[in-house]
Amino acid sequence: MKIYQRHPWPLTLEEAIAIQEQLRIEVITEDRLEPVQYVAGVDGGFEESGTITRAAVAVLGFPDLQLQEQAIARRSTTFPYVPGYLSFREIPAVLDALEKINITPDLILCDGQGIAHPRRFGIACHLGVLLDVPTIGVAKSLLIGKYADVPDERGAWQPLLHRGETIGAVLRTRTGVKPVYVSSGHRVSLTTAIDYVLRCTPKYRLPETTRWADKLASS
Repeated sequence: MKIYQRHPWPLTLEEAIAIQEQLRIEVITEDRLEPVQYVAGVDGGFEESGTITRAAVAVLGFPDLQLQEQAIARRSTTFPYVPGYLSFREIPAVLDALEKINITPDLILCDGQGIAHPRRFGIACHLGVLLDVPTIGVAKSLLIGKYADVPDERGAWQPLLHRGETIGAVLRTRTGVKPVYVSSGHRVSLTTAIDYVLRCTPKYRLPETTRWADKLASS
């Protein structure tokens, strides 16, 4: 993929907040995606006591979910771990990994939040806006919001609410297993995001895209 640098990577929270506030107005939470032939997962891990970010991208065919391409990139970690600012810690290396692949994915599932974020600009939004590619946030844990109990069968979900707004869905991808937290990243509506997440989770709690990327980022 060809990557265009939209902004410098900040070193302080104040700089990071300014970038989030500037770019969040570009987020599109309605469907503007072409037919999906390739779906990708991205994830970040850390080496050498966190000083090196190791990012991975896995591109799978859709709907068969067979691995088509993968890449790993490493770079020095320049931003601390602070909830709500994951993108500034991981995306620089993720972009390096994406630059190595030849297949441009039609949809990217991120291991993190989309608009289910205090400033409505989680890592899935940030990556989607930078690439102008449809993205979905699929997080393993709750960052913000409240929700009702989710029925205990695959496909059941409840709206994730924050300040009177639906910011995502708490989705049961497997019966008897903890739900995941799905939210629009960029150019994908919540209803469509739920559909794609379910189609990418045929066996396990997490999407196959995330499972592949996580394995590459942490192995």
